[in-house]
Amino acid sequence: DIILQVTTCFRALCCKGPPAPRPEYDVVCIGLTGAGKTSLLSRLCSEGSDGVIPTTGFSIKAVPFPNAILNVKELGGANNIKKYWSRYYQGSQGVIFVLDSASSDEDLEAARNELHSALQHPQLCILPFLILANHQDKPAARTPNQIKKYFELEPLARGKRWILEGSAIDNMEAVKESFGQFISLLEDKDTEPARI
Repeated sequence: DIILQVTTCFRALCCKGPPAPRPEYDVVCIGLTGAGKTSLLSRLCSEGSDGVIPTTGFSIKAVPFPNAILNVKELGGANNIKKYWSRYYQGSQGVIFVLDSASSDEDLEAARNELHSALQHPQLCILPFLILANHQDKPAARTPNQIKKYFELEPLARGKRWILEGSAIDNMEAVKESFGQFISLLEDKDTEPARI
């Protein structure tokens, strides 16, 4: 009887084989300084977001999800760094663009210009985009629909695969759902263009 238990236990432990590896995707994360890129990524990695300082240059984080791992190359959003963004686009399979939906009109205009550049960049234009209208918890935040209109996403991104969602550091469940939709776009390269 004990031999049977040991054999059963051994089979359960040894004969299953390792779990199937999760697919990994290399994505680039861009947006102006203060949009909240680093804070969101830190929270997704279960790191604290207290004392987060803006990224100078770039950082790479492996962000685990149940069905995939995103290797996120986050590029700093300061003016002296933005001009080098395109040097880091090669090899990307998707784009995360984070904007501060509660920013000044001037900063929102700058974010709009950067997003338009990214959507038209030869190395990014065919990739899926996750656009996060961050800081939805602030009183001055514009809704995702307002952002969509202001950024003229419908005409500009027609035929592309993109998702625009609101996000806030205090609602990580919604952020994870947005990333789940983004991972579906990454997995399904032959799908129809996604819209909201």
